[in-house]
Amino acid sequence: MFETVLFPIDQSRQTMETAAVALELAKTHGSRLVVLSVVEAEEGAMHDAAAVAKLLEQARASFEQAGVACEVLEREGKPAFVIGDVADEINADVIVMGTRGISLESNEPSTAARVIQLAPCPVLVVP
Repeated sequence: MFETVLFPIDQSRQTMETAAVALELAKTHGSRLVVLSVVEAEEGAMHDAAAVAKLLEQARASFEQAGVACEVLEREGKPAFVIGDVADEINADVIVMGTRGISLESNEPSTAARVIQLAPCPVLVVP
């Protein structure tokens, strides 16, 4: 059912909590797991390419230690758009991501809210 799982990550604490869901989904379905991190053009934690590379390597090691091989991708751009583009490119069956930053009353949608609107596949949003 879920042949390819896309798991976008950042440096938030919630990413690590959401990783358990992505891991379980990949294990249960024998899925190809693709971990994506987006280097943003704006200043911030995800602006540092070296920090992003380290984050991806830590994610890979964590998943492999749990018995699930994964592919890692690093891209540059606006996270929601890049996530949607990569999901389309790899024919993802589901995107697994956290709700960090979702605000139903904010005028500015969160990355998760934008991904839900843009994604070419279902999005599993983990609270």
